[in-house]
Amino acid sequence: MADPANDFSQFGISVMEKDKLVGEVVRFMLFKTHQNSGCPVKREELTQLVTKTYHQRNLPAYVINEAKNKLSSIFGYEMRELQRILPSSKSNARFSQSNVADSKSYILVSQLEPQVYEKYVVDVNAAHLSGFTFVIISIVYLAGGKITEEVLWSQMRRMGLSEDEGKHPVLGNIKQTLELLVLQRYLQKDKVNGPEGTTIYYELAERALDEPINKKIKEYVAQVVLWKSNMQVLWLCLVGP
Repeated sequence: MADPANDFSQFGISVMEKDKLVGEVVRFMLFKTHQNSGCPVKREELTQLVTKTYHQRNLPAYVINEAKNKLSSIFGYEMRELQRILPSSKSNARFSQSNVADSKSYILVSQLEPQVYEKYVVDVNAAHLSGFTFVIISIVYLAGGKITEEVLWSQMRRMGLSEDEGKHPVLGNIKQTLELLVLQRYLQKDKVNGPEGTTIYYELAERALDEPINKKIKEYVAQVVLWKSNMQVLWLCLVGP
């Protein structure tokens, strides 16, 4: 029996119409990813490209799946689905089926070998943002995946980054750069009301918890811990017991 999500004949539209829809989704993913600095594209936005003209029930899923194949075979991108997670303070809240569907989004991830990607694709002018992202995610990771805004800024000030700095020579407005990590879903921001007032927390979001990135963070943290351990041993050898 044919899979409804992959059986094109059920939709009653021409191959030309189908190809046009797939092309629209591919262009939208590429354009939005570039325009919005890599922020995830909501599934709802892609679905609307189809449903504005066609109303067949399974057509959006079919078109999105075809777009994934095109992006992989032609452009070398994996169109990876992310499922938005709730902050820990709201982890017991119930999601309806519609909310679950609305929370899905997609990002584009290069399928090139790392060395090839770094040599031919990586924009050296954007390398500073990648470094900032990795350091901030690592700080939150070392804090157990969740950190107060106050403590995070305290750590950032130790690196010479102030929340009042609007024109950093490399990162520009530091607050806006940090907020970009929230929009890109590396972090999520949560306000928690308590007896002493409102506390803002930053937590790792689904993109930072994605296995490839999470693995790199763990490797980086392990290297730092090993380096510090070696320095301590070297210091004891130099100064003696």
